[in-house]
Amino acid sequence: MKLGAQLYTLREFCKDTKGLEEAICRVAKMGYVTVQLSGVCPYDPAWMKKVLDFYSLTADITHFAADKIANDTKKVIEHHDILSCKHIGIGSNPFGATPEGLEKLLAFLGPAPRLIKESGHRFMYHNHNAEFAKFGQKTYLELLCEAFDPLECGITFDAYWAQAAGCDPAHEIRRLAGRVDCVHLKDMVYSEKDKGVRMAPVGKGNMNYPEIIKACADAGVSLVYVEQDNCYESDPFDCLEQSYNYLKGMIHDT
Repeated sequence: MKLGAQLYTLREFCKDTKGLEEAICRVAKMGYVTVQLSGVCPYDPAWMKKVLDFYSLTADITHFAADKIANDTKKVIEHHDILSCKHIGIGSNPFGATPEGLEKLLAFLGPAPRLIKESGHRFMYHNHNAEFAKFGQKTYLELLCEAFDPLECGITFDAYWAQAAGCDPAHEIRRLAGRVDCVHLKDMVYSEKDKGVRMAPVGKGNMNYPEIIKACADAGVSLVYVEQDNCYESDPFDCLEQSYNYLKGMIHDT
């Protein structure tokens, strides 16, 4: 497995190419070996590839605009070819995580997932907690997986949001073996200040990360990214570094 940083965590620092390159530099110095390009400013893919190569990083997955994936599939594929980036993802269903929303998504995407597969890439879908709502006996995520060929739609599995939905992330990861190439990691902790849960650096909360990482290994996950959507009063760079320091031994050991 490769341990990476989801740049969405640093989105406030990536609003122009100067800030984006600086963020990439700092992530590389922490020890991360891959980044997910999401929530960053517009960039030229050839420039990005040079930056990544300079800092000895790869970009193995993106979150890309669904309308571009659907309507300009060839150009999106070419963009990812330049980056040597296999996975082309969306962050959620823009039509909602319901059976009706799924039908709309299928119609909207049309042949794009198949064309992406045929090009050697893989279309990816990222879950939140809503994907675990049940419709009859099946969750939306199960309905999504039934609707797509596994090679035409992988799951970018977010362990925190699965936990937030009342699921056991490790169990779900193992159930998705063969479809889950990439996993997002952040921790969950009770906040006395909020009188509710908060996101936290991995290892600073209450999720069972030794078992989650073991499940990732069991399921053949190739990429794990720290994605702390909200760092509250803390510096996002510090949060990423804390997560890296906790995870580096686990990822190396697997």
